[in-house]
Amino acid sequence: MINIEKLYTFKDSFGFFSHHLTYPEKLDFHPARIEESFEADHPAYDYVQTYWKLMHERSLDDIQEMYTETFDFQKDSTLFMTYFKFEDAKERGQMLAKLKVLYEMFGLEMPESELSDYLPLICEFLYAAEWLGDPRAPESFRILIAVLEDGTYHLVKSLEKNGSPYFHLVKGLRETFKACIEVEAPANEPN
Repeated sequence: MINIEKLYTFKDSFGFFSHHLTYPEKLDFHPARIEESFEADHPAYDYVQTYWKLMHERSLDDIQEMYTETFDFQKDSTLFMTYFKFEDAKERGQMLAKLKVLYEMFGLEMPESELSDYLPLICEFLYAAEWLGDPRAPESFRILIAVLEDGTYHLVKSLEKNGSPYFHLVKGLRETFKACIEVEAPANEPN
């Protein structure tokens, strides 16, 4: 079960993840971006610091080329989170529809040109949406987190195998979710 309140405390970091998982622009690498998104006690802090350092060793042109090669040309590194599980099966279409309804339920209008399982869009939703205090949030977010957990698992494995700096960014995102998971206590069994 996901702790919705704790997840909410990481909203700023989801904005950072969203910006850094879309096509890189110069402003994305301004020092204020990382400083305002991550405190030293954030579960992703060390991973994001490593990512930040590795990216600052490259030119913007190199980063843009790496981004395109990684996410646009490597099937195993797609940013579409349901692709790993469903590829183009009918079930994927159903999951995309569920995600779209989820976004709209919490006030985010989907861009017409984007699929609802696009990782930067999911991070943008977590950054922009207001779900705190909404009784629909726990059940609704269970689906979203399941999609993220499954999709980012495969993505992080591919990025690690290819030695990509984006490995550290996605690993940090996964650590952020992991910090929000509550383990349910086992029910007492009758004697």
